[in-house]
Amino acid sequence: MARRVGIVGAAVTPFKGKWYEKTYYELAQMATREAVKDAAISIKDVDAAFYGIYNDIFERTCIPEHPLHGIIGMQNKPGIRISCGGATGAYTTSAAHAYLAGERFKTALVLGVEKATDCFDFLSMSATPEVIKAIGWSGDSFFEQKLGWSASDSYAEVVLGYMDEHPGDLKPEITAQISSQLSKQARTNPYAQRQFDQVTPEEVVNSRYIVYPFKELEICVYTEGAAALILAEEETAKAIAKNSGKAIVWITGVGEANEHSFAGKNQKDMSRIMSDYLASHRAYDMAGIMDPVKAIQVVELHDAFVHQLEITAAEFGLVPLGRADSLIEEGIMLPGGRLLVNPCGGLIYCGHAVGASNIMSAWSARKELIERNLKTAVVHGTGSTIAQYTACQILEHE
Repeated sequence: MARRVGIVGAAVTPFKGKWYEKTYYELAQMATREAVKDAAISIKDVDAAFYGIYNDIFERTCIPEHPLHGIIGMQNKPGIRISCGGATGAYTTSAAHAYLAGERFKTALVLGVEKATDCFDFLSMSATPEVIKAIGWSGDSFFEQKLGWSASDSYAEVVLGYMDEHPGDLKPEITAQISSQLSKQARTNPYAQRQFDQVTPEEVVNSRYIVYPFKELEICVYTEGAAALILAEEETAKAIAKNSGKAIVWITGVGEANEHSFAGKNQKDMSRIMSDYLASHRAYDMAGIMDPVKAIQVVELHDAFVHQLEITAAEFGLVPLGRADSLIEEGIMLPGGRLLVNPCGGLIYCGHAVGASNIMSAWSARKELIERNLKTAVVHGTGSTIAQYTACQILEHE
């Protein structure tokens, strides 16, 4: 029988649009140091490292994890790097969980770091063209890249497919209210990139289109930062918690799924994010959750785009498909509602440092479970072209 695995330490750096004064090495060191400190252990007590780093071009090296290993104190120990687009952080946590549950290690560091805007275009004197180009390399090299593929239009394909299937859902006034609510939640997160960018629904509606139907204030921005977790198998976790005096948050369910996607031979149902549905229900099965509506209180969903957050909530069974707008219309995610959705501000307002984003979400979910004395959370990451990859974890606070 697989061993139980818990989170015994967690930390994030401030998320910023640009860390002028720090390299990605230093951001990784910052997050690692604080996570180890949070667990009240030494880096010498950590058996293995699992690195979530999405884009080699961002870090300007094809093996960005190799210089990190020694400078964070993990020399001569195992280290594995995971890259799965926007789902990188969640997949990295799943990988570490599997090794610990399978009795390979007793403790593990899960470390995500990204330095996106070190890319720079000297013709425009801006990072934006190079960042878009670097992300564009994630698309199919034979077809999608040649057509000018970008993350925004890729996700828009799925959203428009959903809107065709459910024409009364994802109404502009609702997506605007969700963005506004997320901005208010970021106000209490001192690590958020846009902590003080509170916006009204009217400002969201009146912001410019990036790619239809996404408005400027409904999408994430480029982010630099790092996040880290310390995971431990059950007996070690209990010993660490006894020493640190901090509660253990157990990972009771994990689930992953990757859909088929190939230009010209696409088998994906464009009105669904089936990877979200499959991964979440695999995690529910593992955690013994029969009814997620009754079981889950905290939700940290990957929200690079507000519309995608709504679809994901429906695929996760938290609201009905075709009625994702009930998140606002029925007050589900509003103050006093039954779900705490992206309390950190989500990727749109806390920031999307891709490899670190879902690890930051796990940090946030753990924090809310402990501070509010709640029981169950779900953490989610999605990525690749047309929301093809998903990984998620169920967290439980006893």
